[in-house]
Amino acid sequence: MTHVIAQGTFDILHPGHVHYLRDARAFGDRLTVIVARRENVTHKAPPILPNRQRRDMVAALDPVDDARVGHPDDIFAPIEELDPDVIALGHDQHHDAAAIEDELARRGIDCEVRRASPLDPAYEGELLSTGHIIDRIVEQRDGE
Repeated sequence: MTHVIAQGTFDILHPGHVHYLRDARAFGDRLTVIVARRENVTHKAPPILPNRQRRDMVAALDPVDDARVGHPDDIFAPIEELDPDVIALGHDQHHDAAAIEDELARRGIDCEVRRASPLDPAYEGELLSTGHIIDRIVEQRDGE
């Protein structure tokens, strides 16, 4: 059995998240998703939704076998615990795959790092980013 880990913020789920998780699941037989803790999201605005709510939403998706909130201090701790075969990165996630591979090797974790494919919008105006969804909401609500 090939165990895959995917990780991300997953704030305000959208088709891009579903595509990423479907791709990640296709890399193996079991998919565990690690949802980033709000306090650990530093590369963009913090999530709108609480940790538990984002975890529960991700856990409800068909490709996902298990979802958990990440470690408060060490993002690699759950990976050490779960000992996956593959870590799936989203096609546009900010993570440096080579840096992840180096840290995995340093910790003695033998697993492959793979990137999911991009998702092309199915139609003009389709929103595939939480930031774009928030921008659209603000834009439309400001006009009310």
